[in-house]
Amino acid sequence: MTAVDDNYTGHTDPGTAARRTLPAATIIKASVGPMDNNAYLVTCSRTGETLLIDAANDASVLLGLIAEHAPKLSLIVTSHQHFDHWQALEEVAKATGVPTAAHRLDAEPLPVPPDRLLAHGDTVEVGDLSFDVIHLQGHTPGSVALALDGADPEATHLFTGDCLFPGGVGKTWEDGAFEQLLGDVSTRVFDVYGDSTVVYPGHGDDTTLGAERPHLAEWKERGW
Repeated sequence: MTAVDDNYTGHTDPGTAARRTLPAATIIKASVGPMDNNAYLVTCSRTGETLLIDAANDASVLLGLIAEHAPKLSLIVTSHQHFDHWQALEEVAKATGVPTAAHRLDAEPLPVPPDRLLAHGDTVEVGDLSFDVIHLQGHTPGSVALALDGADPEATHLFTGDCLFPGGVGKTWEDGAFEQLLGDVSTRVFDVYGDSTVVYPGHGDDTTLGAERPHLAEWKERGW
């Protein structure tokens, strides 16, 4: 069983998990698989209902965390179609019987067809928690971020998949994809949410929009 550290810093070593406690929710961040993928269990404090963001790898680890800390799992959202973000999806979905969700543009490669297709502007509700769906194109056609408002009076909590990291946006490959991704991140994230917004990426450490905002022009100039 993977132990959960309640001393949350935003960093998790490979194979470890940590829990952040907010006024209306808890967030367990687990690093799974050889690519240090982050899987997030976001639990409504009142109802115990939980959202899993990215069943990325190590199904036995995720199922152990769910059994011990999130037995009322309600939905699994896959942030995007890349293989490293859904290697445990089929096993976790089968074992829990929980529905899955993803954007329609990234649905086809997934090992299980999504029960719900997400679109920009949708709302995902889990217990008392409400997540706004943000479609960000460029890393993949159907990448989504999820913005949790209302669980913490001091900050929005934003789960960005591989679209936004400390130090820049996610990797792109096709002509025009970087400009598309930076544009979407600028207009749909930085122009909407405040500096206190906490960013939970698909790999590595957390950051805030305030820490990253001064570098947007630098990212544009360097082209990645």
